[in-house]
Amino acid sequence: MAPQLLSQWDVVVVGAGAAGLFCAGILGQRGRRVLVLDHARRIGEKIRISGGGRCNFTNLHTTHHSFLSLDPDFPVPALRRFTSAHFVRLVRSHRIGYHEKHRGQLFADEGSGCIVDMLLQECAAGQVDIRYPVQVMGLRPEHAGWHLETSTGPVIAPAVVVATGGLPVPAIGASGWALDTAVSLGMTVTPVRPGLVPLSFTSEETRFLLDLSGISIPVSIRAGTDRERYGSCAFDEDLLITHKGLSGPAVLQASSYWQEGEFISIDWTCGASLDQILDERKLAGRSAAAALAGMLPARLAEALVAAGGVSQRRWAEMPGRDRNAFKSWLQGWRVRPAGTLGWKKAEVMVGGVSTSELDSRTMQSRRHPGLYFIGECVDVTGHLGGHNFQWAWASAHQCAMSLT
Repeated sequence: MAPQLLSQWDVVVVGAGAAGLFCAGILGQRGRRVLVLDHARRIGEKIRISGGGRCNFTNLHTTHHSFLSLDPDFPVPALRRFTSAHFVRLVRSHRIGYHEKHRGQLFADEGSGCIVDMLLQECAAGQVDIRYPVQVMGLRPEHAGWHLETSTGPVIAPAVVVATGGLPVPAIGASGWALDTAVSLGMTVTPVRPGLVPLSFTSEETRFLLDLSGISIPVSIRAGTDRERYGSCAFDEDLLITHKGLSGPAVLQASSYWQEGEFISIDWTCGASLDQILDERKLAGRSAAAALAGMLPARLAEALVAAGGVSQRRWAEMPGRDRNAFKSWLQGWRVRPAGTLGWKKAEVMVGGVSTSELDSRTMQSRRHPGLYFIGECVDVTGHLGGHNFQWAWASAHQCAMSLT
């Protein structure tokens, strides 16, 4: 019989991203012997590229309503226990400057590198051992703990925290290790797809947008259904027309709810009162395009009225039913996207380790004591604007506190 390996670690954290490093730092500072393993040659890379290199590290308005999950209440305990205010206090304690950019989104003044440095300093304060690049080839229960087979040799620990993230941005080393590991242990994984990702179009309905690349305007957008999976959404955000389709915050938000084959609906006027803008008494002798150009870019206004079939007609001379039909079309334009631009362009993963497998009070597996899943690999996906980072911090904190 082979000799038993003795564990020199209380906890092994697999994944040195936002959730993994934050969890490790808390554990170490609370007296646990912690080892962090990561397969990348440079850790924290997804933090570094986030927010255009500025790192939108949290949102002041985060609640459980800021997330998609098959169990909408699952994130509540973690988010209540560790709020954005808690993380902001940590940022301030490290003398990191930040600013609010839009709707509660907080960004680091000096770039995302300072957030990575802060997390590493927190780990150093807890004497956390961080090793990379190290591949973890296998994970299995053994005796009263867990056996990890790694590229540098076997590791044994009573507890393992899986914080390897999701599938977006494969160029920086994203992988499905957490999902594969969960499946190998008999756990349920909710089907995954790209989220917060641009949408592509190939239909004739969008041909009128081809020459408008670069135009950005505020719109109201809807996607998803109320009956299946994650429900529906409605957002008032900016839309960006690109040479491949539609992007911008509005479309990224909608993409997390959209599923293949479904329509999205766009109000190009963002809820404006068209009865006032397209008042026939004010438009005598003028076209609808001329009136809409006061609220939309002129080229877009012309394209919309052409696509809506009213470009060559004077508004005041049109029958009332035609005017009403155009208003409805303009404020409820429905189109079926061909797809998304995939994992390379996605910011997050929708789906993941099923919340039914985890205890929301601890993030521990219900089937496998001593095994925890945190961060993006769990079926909890945030809206655009720092909410996903707040879930990383909150789920990491929830896990760490249950282990100390």
